[in-house]
Amino acid sequence: MTKSLEEVNQSVATEHKKTGFRKILAFLGPAYLVSVGYMDPGNWATDIAGGSQFGYTLVWVLLMSNLMALLLQSLSARLGIVTQRDLAQASRETYSKYINYILYFLAEIAIAACDLAEVLGMAIGINLLFGIPLLEGVLITVLDTFLLLFLINKGIRKMEAFIIALVAIIGFSFIFEMIFAEPEIHKIIGGLVPSIPNSAALYIAIGIIGATVMPHNLYLHSSLVQTRKFDRTPAGIKQALKYNLIDSTIALNLAFFVNAAILILAAATFHKNGMFEVAEIQDAHQFLEPLLGTKWAPILFAVALIAAGQSSTVTGTLAGQIVMEGYLHFRIQPWVRRIITRLIAIVPALIVIYIYGEDITGKLLILSQVILSLQLGFAIIPLIHFVSDKSKMNGFHISKTTQVVSWIIASIIVSLNAKLVYDEITSWLETSNNPALLWFTVVPLAFGFSALLLYIIFKPFIAKFKAKTINHSPHNLKLHFSQKKTQEVKNIAVSVDFSHADEAALNHAFELGGMDAKYTLIHIVETVGALVYGTHVHDHETTIDEKLLLGYKEMLSEKGFNIETELGFGKPAKIIPEIINNGLFDILVMGTHGHTGLKDILFGTTVDKLRHKISIPLLIVK
Repeated sequence: MTKSLEEVNQSVATEHKKTGFRKILAFLGPAYLVSVGYMDPGNWATDIAGGSQFGYTLVWVLLMSNLMALLLQSLSARLGIVTQRDLAQASRETYSKYINYILYFLAEIAIAACDLAEVLGMAIGINLLFGIPLLEGVLITVLDTFLLLFLINKGIRKMEAFIIALVAIIGFSFIFEMIFAEPEIHKIIGGLVPSIPNSAALYIAIGIIGATVMPHNLYLHSSLVQTRKFDRTPAGIKQALKYNLIDSTIALNLAFFVNAAILILAAATFHKNGMFEVAEIQDAHQFLEPLLGTKWAPILFAVALIAAGQSSTVTGTLAGQIVMEGYLHFRIQPWVRRIITRLIAIVPALIVIYIYGEDITGKLLILSQVILSLQLGFAIIPLIHFVSDKSKMNGFHISKTTQVVSWIIASIIVSLNAKLVYDEITSWLETSNNPALLWFTVVPLAFGFSALLLYIIFKPFIAKFKAKTINHSPHNLKLHFSQKKTQEVKNIAVSVDFSHADEAALNHAFELGGMDAKYTLIHIVETVGALVYGTHVHDHETTIDEKLLLGYKEMLSEKGFNIETELGFGKPAKIIPEIINNGLFDILVMGTHGHTGLKDILFGTTVDKLRHKISIPLLIVK
């Protein structure tokens, strides 16, 4: 299996740190790279719009989003630490090829939307600080393509130091902004009481959630925690989980401070002075000096904006690499990946700015954050399933309480998004000059993605239920052993699939070989992960199949039979012949389910493909 971010995987040693402080320090870093995604320029637009329109009312949304983010990022870190897989790799092992293609496509859209926000934010910051036109500023952002290459070649710790320095610039800038703005403390506390004044506030609130809990960060965090090399014992894993939780708590609370500061700044300046329609970052910058009475307010605002855009663009690129490699098992040169990601963001930005002018950038930023929010469910739900799975997590699965809280968070996000989509589509249908076009395009697309979301939610539950109804114990087969006369066959292979067909196959094999023959039970794991990773797969079904095969061996060995087992991975029609032809078998015995016609098309015909590839007799038993 390819390691996530292979060039920096396990590149930071933590085992030989003597003191507790040095140990914690060795683990600190990944969450800071993740935290910049929580304070990128897209957040600025939603926070400014929320603060100017509704004052301090939506502060509670930021707090709720931050708590959601802290839990979800800790789940993401847990997945990476325990399984040594990032979220994209875990999804690839679990879902079918076509479902993974769709999930990859959605993840790429989210990263493109995020990158669009970063491109616009940096360009606006450059425009505000140096007076360079916005279109030229957008083109300048291409140059940071090579910054990531420079940083990653210097090692992950250097990259983390660079990002932390940018975060510090943002933090100090807003400390001074708060001093200048002098917000009303009692109103900030009042804003912690949940309320949604109207549908416009709901749209902004969903944008804030999308800007705060970002899907690409879940992929990113599950990979970055793997840059730490630590003792892989249960105690070592437990310690890594603890230190990464500390890392996440500190970093995300800093991000919350920045987001809250932006919203409070907008509330204390624009909303307080009756300027309810300030949604553009440029307008916010322009009004800061006359409202706060100092030239430093707009300068610090622009500097912080550039720092936010630059830091988040670096981590956005890493997330893109993780998603592409994890879902598609496909690697390209980082600079090529960076250029592609940048162009996907720059081209729409250039077109929209050219057609509609610079005044549209605020709406474009908020739209990008709503797109991120809509994609959240497709990242959160698989993550919750993975970290709840006992077999995947090797005993480090989350508790029932954490599962319940996680599902409540997922339900809130999915429900808010469903309402937003319904309201938007209804509005389009009412105002469109050609509603029939929407009925044949947008509406089916919305239903399609809803069906995909339901599939992702319920598929693991159905798989677990099926696993329970299948014969998880060979003793449930109630095998009745025949006592007929046996022939002289010494080495017999028996293909088993843990169904009732095994009973007939095993009994016929025992008739042929009796108590003196050697029996090899062959089972092939056919999951997506098995097809891709072969013997390196560690998914739920493989774990179950290993236990079942050992159960067969124990039960039959107790009855006096000489039993060996062979577990293969991939397509049975290909793997079984390889096992047979590499062994010294006299005969292969297979049970059959007896289906023909349509069922052959649906379930395949292993026997027909297999019998031409082996050089020993094949006994088919119904």
